[in-house]
Amino acid sequence: MRAMYYEAFGAVPEIRTLPDPTPGEDGVVIKVEATGLCRSDWHGWMGHDPDIRLPHVPGHELAGRVVAKGKAVRRFYEGERVTVPFVSGCGHCSECRSGNQQVCEAQFQPGFTHWGSFAEYVAIDHADHNLVHLPEAIDFPTAASLGCRFATSFRAVVDQARVTGGEWVAVHGCGGVGLSAIMIAAALGANPIAIDISAEKLDLARKMGAVATVDARAVADVAEAVREITGGGAHASIDALGSPVTCFNSIRNLRRRGRHVQVGLMLADHATPQIPMAQVIGHELEIYGSHGMQAWRYDAMLSMMESGRLAPQKLIGRHIGLEEAVPALMAMDRATDLGISVITRF
Repeated sequence: MRAMYYEAFGAVPEIRTLPDPTPGEDGVVIKVEATGLCRSDWHGWMGHDPDIRLPHVPGHELAGRVVAKGKAVRRFYEGERVTVPFVSGCGHCSECRSGNQQVCEAQFQPGFTHWGSFAEYVAIDHADHNLVHLPEAIDFPTAASLGCRFATSFRAVVDQARVTGGEWVAVHGCGGVGLSAIMIAAALGANPIAIDISAEKLDLARKMGAVATVDARAVADVAEAVREITGGGAHASIDALGSPVTCFNSIRNLRRRGRHVQVGLMLADHATPQIPMAQVIGHELEIYGSHGMQAWRYDAMLSMMESGRLAPQKLIGRHIGLEEAVPALMAMDRATDLGISVITRF
């Protein structure tokens, strides 16, 4: 198979011909029809993820068809259209048994703990617990764009932040995660506020449903700007970027008993950000993490897509080939592209 491959962190990835994967007893091999390019892939390539073992094939947002399966797989068959959460569970630990595969004690992540989907084929273990049947109405690029950003945002907004109609929701960072969160919050009847430093991204956020925007470069205090818009602070706030500044502002801009959800990764030098703990205590704020979404929760998201309430395809910026993905991956820390890039040519 053709795949993106690197032997050292930070080294220029190559397009190589590698052996095709084979399924484990309870796993499948998927022919990748589309796979999203995500900032998490950049973190992995930079060596920020301790689970990656070199050499490596990145890629964790994918959709395709099952082309081979192990003898223990019961729920999926060759030829079926599928996608998979980027955090997958073992199916047997206490967290998996409780329905929380996204924090499985023995979780695996294609593109991190295992070779990933920047390739013609990818192997997925524990298929019956982790694969998602993909409706015919949802095309492969749209399904691939769900795997990390949109599904993670869905869980963050719906399950962790518990957003309801009429609430103010501040979203810090208007990349793929942030724009997804804005669209989902708007679909729930909430009032999303987009915060970013890019006028173009803020304009796109308005098209996705933001009722107000804050240009972080143009205001003296982001949290105060949000409080002024909302008349006291956001009910829920999402750090969709993952930086000490956005994390701090997301907590500070909450009203009393507000909920902060940390979605953007906080790795390397950003792993221990400052938190306004006096405010957390005095205002009884709630702070949550959000790490992917379980396969069984996809049905709620997919039904909203099929009904037209959610349209994640609007977030796709461009379709690219595997070769084009190499410079795109290397530039993700400074990219200014609007929307998600999806690899559809291998």
